[in-house]
Amino acid sequence: MANASQFDPALAVSYKFPDTTYSYTERDAALYALGVGVCLSDAVDADELKYVYHENGQQFIKILPTFAAILPNKFKPGAFDLPGLEYDPRLLLHGQQYIELYKPFPSSCHIHNKVSLAGLHDKGKAAILEIETKSYEKESGDLLCMNRSTVYLRGAGGFSKSSKPFSFTNYPVKQTSAVKIPESKPFSVFEDRTQPSQALIYMLSGDYNPLHSDPMIAKVAGFSQPILHGLCTLGFAVRAIIKSICRGDPDLIKSIVGRFLLHVYPGETLVTEMWLEGSRVIYRTKVKERNRAVLSGYVDLRGFSSSL
Repeated sequence: MANASQFDPALAVSYKFPDTTYSYTERDAALYALGVGVCLSDAVDADELKYVYHENGQQFIKILPTFAAILPNKFKPGAFDLPGLEYDPRLLLHGQQYIELYKPFPSSCHIHNKVSLAGLHDKGKAAILEIETKSYEKESGDLLCMNRSTVYLRGAGGFSKSSKPFSFTNYPVKQTSAVKIPESKPFSVFEDRTQPSQALIYMLSGDYNPLHSDPMIAKVAGFSQPILHGLCTLGFAVRAIIKSICRGDPDLIKSIVGRFLLHVYPGETLVTEMWLEGSRVIYRTKVKERNRAVLSGYVDLRGFSSSL
């Protein structure tokens, strides 16, 4: 690991990330949907078949809102690199994902991504890095969505130049403010069991981190077997909200916050609890077999009324 004193956070804040591109087809969108559990328990689910098949042709399939999370194409090596900040990618932890959705995704698209640094924080033994990506439809120039990924870089902290730990934030903090899980009975509960091959299916959407496929790598990282991608778990949770509260309409999703709390092993059962507060759904996802919370956050809905 590099000497933290060699890293200048003030210069890092002014760093300009290069724009990136990403293209997807109807096949990619359908494969992603299968990776986050669409039609997993019922191959002809009336709410979910539309994500993988349309009677008038695949160009008419719907796209899940959490598909937005793969558009920044953050799976390539070096996606979270800042000049002078060195870290062991094996020690990177995905802490949080924030997504804003501006219009429904076309079934196939060429994406132009504009990337910027949204936050940088020195936590002593670790650094917290927040990367924001705005994804535009290349042909029309329309803004489709915004992602903000928060990652913990273990071993990369200690770079502050003064006694006060360095902290930089370039967005309204209230956007991702902490959510308190209500003590009341959930408005709705949805249970969905993942499959042993779930991580291998989700991996085909572009995240080939061996932590999710290689047993030896998983053991080195402290797990008994490869774990499920956090963004896959997020996909399961948002699907539960669409089915349980949105009556199957994915276009009601306006924004998504997900905090990753604990790992999930493929094959475990996910139980998503939901509380409805106005147009906001507060949720918590647990692993049934271990009775442990693995994900929490909220989803804001557009044009929502309780009569839906």
